[in-house]
Amino acid sequence: MKHELEQAVAVAVADLYKLDVDIELTRPEVQFGDYTTNVALQLAKQVGKNPREIGEALAEMLRVDDRLAEVIVAGPGFLNLKLSDAALIESLYTQPDRPLLGQTVVTEYSDPNPFKVLHAGHFYTSVVGDAISNLLQSAGAQVHEVNFGGDVGLHVGKTMWAIVRELGGEYPEKLSQVPDAERSEWMARCYVAGTNAYEDNETAKAEIIAYNKRVYQVHNEGDHESAFAQIYWTCRQWSYDYFDAFYARIGSGFERYYPESQTAGIGLAAVKEQLARGVFSESDGAVVFVGEPYGLHTRVFINSEGLPTYEAKDVGLSLKKWEDYHFDKSIIITGNDIIEYMKVVLKSIEQFEPNLAQRTRHITHGNVKLAGGVKMSSRKGNFLRAVDVIEAASQASREAAGNESESTVLAAIKYSFLKSRIGADIIFVPEESVSMVGNSGPYLQYAHARARSILTKSQMPNDNDQSNLNVRFADSKLESAERLLARKLSEFPEVVTVATAELMPHHVCTYLYELAQEFNRFYENNRVIGDVREMLRLQLVLTYADTLKKGLDLLGIHAPERM
Repeated sequence: MKHELEQAVAVAVADLYKLDVDIELTRPEVQFGDYTTNVALQLAKQVGKNPREIGEALAEMLRVDDRLAEVIVAGPGFLNLKLSDAALIESLYTQPDRPLLGQTVVTEYSDPNPFKVLHAGHFYTSVVGDAISNLLQSAGAQVHEVNFGGDVGLHVGKTMWAIVRELGGEYPEKLSQVPDAERSEWMARCYVAGTNAYEDNETAKAEIIAYNKRVYQVHNEGDHESAFAQIYWTCRQWSYDYFDAFYARIGSGFERYYPESQTAGIGLAAVKEQLARGVFSESDGAVVFVGEPYGLHTRVFINSEGLPTYEAKDVGLSLKKWEDYHFDKSIIITGNDIIEYMKVVLKSIEQFEPNLAQRTRHITHGNVKLAGGVKMSSRKGNFLRAVDVIEAASQASREAAGNESESTVLAAIKYSFLKSRIGADIIFVPEESVSMVGNSGPYLQYAHARARSILTKSQMPNDNDQSNLNVRFADSKLESAERLLARKLSEFPEVVTVATAELMPHHVCTYLYELAQEFNRFYENNRVIGDVREMLRLQLVLTYADTLKKGLDLLGIHAPERM
């Protein structure tokens, strides 16, 4: 409906003033109508007339449109439009725009490293990545969700060094002594031990550097037989199994997992090739990209040992994703700590693959912290794990309502993560997240279940085909409360369009909460079951329930029929 009305206003402008303009209708306060535009103010200088005079002329033309009940010129020349009841009802089944139809989009997020434990940041990025992927899919894109992690690199060298020490030597058979349920935590402790040794002991540091090279050698030689290789491959698989189990638990899923061992060689070759062409430079035995001419900083892409750094691996990842998908857009979601790092990586890629760099967008977020907590570090072993977040929410749910349903707990966490704009630190308050009142995931789950319960109580036949609304109720006169609810329901496609364009799921959260509040006001003062207007009101309740479900689905939150 919004686009059709924008076109109608544009046609009126063209007829009156022979000007081709883009009209954008926005939502004003309820008392000013359903849509508003300041086009008259924008045209005043071009047309050479008072904006209110322009507004009155446009209003006169638009008043013949039977979709509009009122067209009012307000203030200095704002054009306020109020839909007819029939048009408002028709708008309830308008589908969100699909501007990305036919496009291929790769979303890369979560990105945990094998040999380390999933922390709260991985949880947050997974939730955000899922929601953004859902929005893109709803806009018509073919979305490929992928994951990237470091199965080679210094952190692996540190962990392998400590693992071998824990085993008393290179004895892969001793890995069977590690209980299945403790594998991930055991490797995490080894990583901490290896990190501390690397920082505090020069002998250990030299040994860890040698271990790091051995891991690359295992990959380069395809070694699966040596004792060292058996330990490495076994522990790497333990990590992947652990990742898969957690993702399945929270409802995430990835089409492909790119290990750094796969992208390292691609990036190394690309950097060496572009070194010869002047994109990269040699410096103290290493290969760097000099970022200062671009307002950035210099970073190392191949270290003095001849090994690819994270930067080169990211170059390889971008090239590999392009080879696999030939995407229209590549979206990378990470923490804020690598903003400047990624600027350098993408600027280096831009020098030899400008199309690839231009199609890549980097979205970043802050740290996840428990209320009253401090920033933690996986290097020190005092970080906030992903499972700690679930346990905190579960405990809060038990204490608040004696309920620790996994569905409710995950709804609490996901909504708490998503309801704020992506970018700043996230303060997770378990008690607030699980509340059944206020702006929370469980509250919206309950709102959906409550609406479904109302529908089941009716004795009337209930036609779930919303496309019949405008036909069956085209001549209905909406009462004030009915109209307010219908107006709020009609905003959903526009909210999804904005959330998708900005890649900001918080818009959906804000809307769903406001919608639930509007429904509560309606239901508290307007009888549904047994009222003479039951049929129409049931259709509004049905549309409300369906809209809640669609919104929660976009957020990756289950919409239960009962609670």
